[in-house]
Amino acid sequence: MPNIVDTVTTADGACTIHLFTPDGQETQGPWPGVIMYPDAGGVRKTFEQMAAKLASYGYAVLLPDVYYRNGDWAPFDMASVFSDEQERKRLFAMIGSLTQDKVASDAGAFFDYLIARPEVVGARFGVCGYCMGGRISVTLAGRLPERVAAAASFHGGGLVTDTEDSPHLLADRMRGTVYVGGAENDASFTKEHAEQLDKALTKAGVQHTIEWYQAAHGFAVPDNAPYDEAAAARHWEAMTEVFGSALPS
Repeated sequence: MPNIVDTVTTADGACTIHLFTPDGQETQGPWPGVIMYPDAGGVRKTFEQMAAKLASYGYAVLLPDVYYRNGDWAPFDMASVFSDEQERKRLFAMIGSLTQDKVASDAGAFFDYLIARPEVVGARFGVCGYCMGGRISVTLAGRLPERVAAAASFHGGGLVTDTEDSPHLLADRMRGTVYVGGAENDASFTKEHAEQLDKALTKAGVQHTIEWYQAAHGFAVPDNAPYDEAAAARHWEAMTEVFGSALPS
């Protein structure tokens, strides 16, 4: 897939982004825009490949370096990051640095960038994410409802918490479609969390789907140990179904 590497100016600096678009003469743009948010490991080869795959379905996909405030940060080894105490501390420090205000501010700049690109059609977009990125996607549906036409979260954690910044508390502000793909036996998104989220979205009149995958947390990301090929295939189907019905053509 064509891959443009660029920078987006945000309130806090310059964020490196990749913009992937469909390949081949038979696919002529412009295309609906989507922001893909990575899991806690951040942007790496796996996510470049995933963004390119999503683009192949007919989307202009922006993949941002969500950790750009950390400068030229060293990539994480996803096979060992959670067992290496120092790396685990570094990872969680970087995750904790991404407040709702920061991700919403960044997303506003990303959406402005997409609007200005000739490859992109429309002024409302899709957002999707994995693990940490799943929480970001649902959060943005509530924080930037005028920009988010559809949000998809896959094995996203922290969608329902006891804190005042819990994404489910933003349900009454959401205008787009919300899809949540949960993993089995995932302490970060349990059956009880799903029930609370469903009640909040239903009460707010948000079109939504919560689907359970018979796979572990991390099932959709190829370099995660729990990656599950069948579940990953279903997640691509689900995401393109949601975006296909909600995004401008």
